[in-house]
Amino acid sequence: MTSEPIRITRGEGGEVEVEGPYDAFAASILARAGFETYPTLRGQWIRLPFDLGRTWENEHASWAAEMLVAARYSVHLDPDLRVSRPGQSTPSAPTHRPAMTAQAPPAGRRTRH
Repeated sequence: MTSEPIRITRGEGGEVEVEGPYDAFAASILARAGFETYPTLRGQWIRLPFDLGRTWENEHASWAAEMLVAARYSVHLDPDLRVSRPGQSTPSAPTHRPAMTAQAPPAGRRTRH
């Protein structure tokens, strides 16, 4: 590994992207946190999907940084992306509302078999 940190920043267009040296393992950690990889002429561009809201972007950028640090990578996370979780020592996935699921019929109603 190099001493130059992996940088997670908010670009000029508002996108959250990754810059600096990263290997396949770091890329897999970033993918686990929701980052997408796109080929470019100079290599690869890693960023979060657009238009999911600043809160979502900040949660996933912070989670990625926490996981990379836990894997002993040197990481710089822009301060405006940081989500503070007091008392938390291990990374955890961002919380989301549960997906809608089919509901059972109301009690007392009979269904045909």
